[in-house]
Amino acid sequence: MAKITLDNLAHSYLPEPTGEEDYALKQLDHVWADGEAYALLGASGCGKSTLLNIISGLLTPSRGRILFNDRDVTEAPTAERNIAQVFQFPVVYDTMSVRDNLAFPLRNRGANATYIRERVQKIGAMIGMEHELDRKARGLTADAKQKISLGRGMVREDVNALLFDEPLTVIDPHMKWELRTQLKALHHEFGHTMIYVTHDQTEALTFADKVVVMHDGRVVQIGTPQELFERPGHTFVGYFIGSPGMNLLDATVKGDTALIDNTEIPLGRDYGRPAGHVQIGVRPEFTRLAAGNDGLKVKVRRVEDVGRHKVVRTDFFGSEINVIAGESEGVDTAADRVTFDPAGINVYVDDWRIEGTAA
Repeated sequence: MAKITLDNLAHSYLPEPTGEEDYALKQLDHVWADGEAYALLGASGCGKSTLLNIISGLLTPSRGRILFNDRDVTEAPTAERNIAQVFQFPVVYDTMSVRDNLAFPLRNRGANATYIRERVQKIGAMIGMEHELDRKARGLTADAKQKISLGRGMVREDVNALLFDEPLTVIDPHMKWELRTQLKALHHEFGHTMIYVTHDQTEALTFADKVVVMHDGRVVQIGTPQELFERPGHTFVGYFIGSPGMNLLDATVKGDTALIDNTEIPLGRDYGRPAGHVQIGVRPEFTRLAAGNDGLKVKVRRVEDVGRHKVVRTDFFGSEINVIAGESEGVDTAADRVTFDPAGINVYVDDWRIEGTAA
């Protein structure tokens, strides 16, 4: 297990980058705590895999250092970093049995035969392949081969870190849930430092102790799933996490009040008079459909019943405002206003969240 330090790290695939826009990974300083489970979450092309490959040693950064337990490994090859990495597409030895594929990393390091047998049996059960250990890998389905890749990554107990690059892409939905559960159990049992790359918010939020949200080559927020949901530090976090994402509305903010279309919205906290592109962000869970004179005037477009709750889609002068209503809650489609719970309102300037003070 290892503490992983990213010191002034940045990377460009261009030989001579001249500006920030030339960097696929923009400057990053962070410490990944020993023994924690992290998820790197973001859309395709945001820099997640670039960062993971720098940590694993497959890429040397254009700038900065990477340290494992205060040892500089920036120039060290992958083999010297004592990590296990599982890629998006399965990498297995087709001519070997499932058992031999799982045992390979242990035999390569001279582990005791009894330990290898017991450990392979345990990992085989963990990935649901204990009855197929003596089958050749050739001819197995893509998801079965990916389970072997996952198992081979997890078979060693002495690694500094386990790195997963979108490993469940080819796995069927039910098995995804099973394997995520097993990965969490493995983490709790052995305390490995784990880093899991995904574009799927459900995978990230159910797997990780802390989620690292990336956008356009930059880390925009690191936090627990609860922190990312309640206090998105960047408008992208609010948009990307949640279903539906956070409502964002341009506003003029004066003290503890936001003004939108000549309607005053109480904020509950004092934000002064911020300059720049000012917006308020409110999760649909903190938004209510109402009738009367309070709130923003909207038109209900449709109601989507998703089982555990209803999503009310409303239109506010061309902008969509979403409202979450309870499963048993009636929805008055004639209602023409939405109101916001001040406790759930965030204020953003140029996409970054600002703090208010007690009003």
